[in-house]
Amino acid sequence: MGGLQSIVEFLDSPDKDLKALAAETIANVARFSRARRTVRQNGGIEKLVKLLDCVPHSDQEQDVEAARCGALALWSCSKSTKNKEAIRRAGGIPLLGRLLQSPLENMLIPVVGTLQECASEESYRLAIQTEGMIQDLVRNLSRDNQELQMHCASAIFKCAEDKKTRDVVRQHNGLQPLVALLKENNNKELLAAAAGAVWKCSISTENVVKFQEFMSVETLVGLLSDQPEAVLVNVAGALGEFLRLPENRAHIRRCGGIRRLVDLLSRTNQMLLVNVTKAIGACATDKENMAIIDQLDGVRLVWSLLKNPSADVESSAAWALCPCIQNAKDSGEMVRSFVGGLEVIVNLLKSTNKEVLASICSVITKIAKDEENLAVLTDHGVVPLLARLTATTDDGLRGPLAEAIGHCCRWSSNRADFGEAGAVAPLVHFLRSKDSAVRRSTAMALHQLSKDPLNIITMHEKGVVKPLIVIMASEDEELQEAAAGCVRNIRMLALANMKSRSL
Repeated sequence: MGGLQSIVEFLDSPDKDLKALAAETIANVARFSRARRTVRQNGGIEKLVKLLDCVPHSDQEQDVEAARCGALALWSCSKSTKNKEAIRRAGGIPLLGRLLQSPLENMLIPVVGTLQECASEESYRLAIQTEGMIQDLVRNLSRDNQELQMHCASAIFKCAEDKKTRDVVRQHNGLQPLVALLKENNNKELLAAAAGAVWKCSISTENVVKFQEFMSVETLVGLLSDQPEAVLVNVAGALGEFLRLPENRAHIRRCGGIRRLVDLLSRTNQMLLVNVTKAIGACATDKENMAIIDQLDGVRLVWSLLKNPSADVESSAAWALCPCIQNAKDSGEMVRSFVGGLEVIVNLLKSTNKEVLASICSVITKIAKDEENLAVLTDHGVVPLLARLTATTDDGLRGPLAEAIGHCCRWSSNRADFGEAGAVAPLVHFLRSKDSAVRRSTAMALHQLSKDPLNIITMHEKGVVKPLIVIMASEDEELQEAAAGCVRNIRMLALANMKSRSL
């Protein structure tokens, strides 16, 4: 009926009360996409941003009320990606930042609400950091208003992907208030936002060390059951970061956290499964923890996630299996106990997702240390599938792939099979990588492959000797030995040829 268009026009009225009422009406109406689009298409975003232009501590009540209503309307409108961009172009970010210093909670809530909604965009996250808003968000965490606390925690959650933001939160004493909010068990939205902020802030090891002063591991473990999935996802994510520190791996064992994590493996929420498997993988780097995981049948549950429709879940599960296999008491027998498990692993080498492929190659490296399991992998066709992947130019895949090939060469017939499958020549090119881990695993793979004479011929044709001689100068003794061993095998074949010609 054209009513919303007329209300947008009222935003130009000289009557400040009318402008405030129009903005508040827009805030209530713009809760569905068509209305938000109409506001933008009729120039409403720019007009609403103009309403924000008032001094936070102003005595002009009408100006402050108009700014508050403008922030409310922008909060509703900011649920649209195009509107977020329109707010930014209209100069809304610095004005929101100025209003963030207001002493009025009814002003702060829509301002922070708008910022946390917009913080899903990278341009906003950068602006929030550079405009110095993180300090204000941290300060408002201590206000006695749960809605405001929730929006502040949510904004920090979205912004703390950036290290500078994580540092600012710590430097302005924001970590302890976040831990305190984890005890607000009756407000699940606030709990989820606080747990999310703790998760992202704990990406920095310095922050984890600080969190430990507030007994955060016990608090997080206590939230691993009887909570909505939004809370569980963030709590599991936070634990995954905490468990990078060895002392926390023992800590989580003592407070019964491993069982709670394993219990979550039967859930279906994909983000939850990604975070839980990461946490379990971190736990499994401790042998005592691994014994508990195995006892709880956790490895079988993680292995079953390799059939999950989500590539993120598949790769996270595969990365978690690596320490599980490495630290199991009898890893070979454990792997064999999973009927059809090795076939699943080999089939995942047909994936088009590079993270899945890299993680599966790492699992194959661990499995191939057991000769019987390596034989089964070979029977399932692991060699041609690995050889096919050598065409990749992605260093994130090249390292695990070369390592998997090197370990699969422990089954002697595989060396010749890799050569026939065309894997040798591309591996030589891996030595040109700038990534030292790629060069290291490649040198070791080439050392194994060089035990087959035909592979040596291919390597020599592709100019492998010069880069190997450079690698021999490495300070890494294992890498030196692999490069030298490969050169030795090449030289011995050449000498044998010379000797046969002279006879």
